[in-house]
Amino acid sequence: MKKLTLTVLAVGFAAALQPFANAQFGSGIVFDPTQAGHAVTQIEHEEQSIANEARQIEQGQQIFTNTVKIATTALQAYNVAKQQYELTHQMILAPRMLYARFLSPTSDLLLLQQISNTYGNSMGWLNSANTGKGAASAYQQVSVPNTNNMIPGYGTASMAGQLQIAAQGATVDITDSVMTNNLQVLGTIRANQTARQADIANLETATQTQDPSQQTIMAELQRINQALLLQLRTLQDANQINANLALQQIVAQKQQQDAMKSAFRDSAGYETYYNANVTTTSSGAANLLTQAY
Repeated sequence: MKKLTLTVLAVGFAAALQPFANAQFGSGIVFDPTQAGHAVTQIEHEEQSIANEARQIEQGQQIFTNTVKIATTALQAYNVAKQQYELTHQMILAPRMLYARFLSPTSDLLLLQQISNTYGNSMGWLNSANTGKGAASAYQQVSVPNTNNMIPGYGTASMAGQLQIAAQGATVDITDSVMTNNLQVLGTIRANQTARQADIANLETATQTQDPSQQTIMAELQRINQALLLQLRTLQDANQINANLALQQIVAQKQQQDAMKSAFRDSAGYETYYNANVTTTSSGAANLLTQAY
């Protein structure tokens, strides 16, 4: 660059001196130092402009190089993301391809079918077992009716006798309540099975679909949450059935306990009853036989 500057200055001075030389030899041209200075300044400005343009070209080349690097990095990131997506997509579809061959229809609690209604009182019980509605009246229609009156002689019986009669009557009332509740619970569960089965079928369809919108992470998590909710509801129904079975077992155990307690009471009072009734009768009969012979 310094060599180019010196060359340009030399040419400029030569051009500037040429008129002077001509003037010296009578050509009529006079050397103007001011114009020569302007020419030198102009040459310097052009040189600076060329240097600026060279720097701009270098900067442009650097920007282009950086842009190529950024584009290359973005392309690599895109390829990595594409590979990850394809792998995730394959992993989502792989389970379906593995177990789809072994899927079979599931069966829920089927509705009870009316076979016969001979005496016209079983239809209500059947409808209650299918829907859970009207369980109390339906159960009473197919059962021996209860009486609100106490059995004759209850008021004149001994305290132990009243307790035994009351215990048996309470067992009947409690059993009716438990059986009515069981009928209502089972009917309600059976009535909800249609909607429950529809939810399970929709969940199964969404799980096996190839729709990309259903294969996202959020969609998978939502299906997992829905499956857990369905499981919790099913467990809740099972807990209700288990609770009712526990009540039935309690009532059955109560009947056994009442029978055992009654037997112990009868055994404990047998000697007193025997001495008060059987002994006197036996001794009277013995006296009569003695007198007769």
